[in-house]
Amino acid sequence: MDYDSHNPFARILRGELPCVKVYEDAFTLAIMDIMPQAEGHVLVLPKEPAAELFDLSDEAAAACIRTTKKIAAAVKAAMEAPGIMVAQLNGSAAGQTVPHVHFHIIPREQAAALKPHAAVAADAEQLRALAERIIAALPT
Repeated sequence: MDYDSHNPFARILRGELPCVKVYEDAFTLAIMDIMPQAEGHVLVLPKEPAAELFDLSDEAAAACIRTTKKIAAAVKAAMEAPGIMVAQLNGSAAGQTVPHVHFHIIPREQAAALKPHAAVAADAEQLRALAERIIAALPT
């Protein structure tokens, strides 16, 4: 999968598209997934342009894992989730729909079905309310 600098995540990182931000540091941005597979679904994006994990520098990959770990703990606490799924897809054959590497953090309940990937848009107000809960659960 080739990197497209006009992909939605690149545009969000440049401030050209809106997002519901959960966390940001010098290397990563965590946002609410606008088509969540479960309530509280968050995406972690590296600020470095890379289509797939294999294209990411070691430094950016390490930053993504640090942020993913931090956000996953906050999602687990905020959503009172018994489990957390972390997924990272590479290439369209794996289900990747945006050519910018990203990590999915999805709260899981025992036997609860996930919504289809990238299929149903969520209510923006609900996403903002969930983001506030997750932000409040971040370590200070």
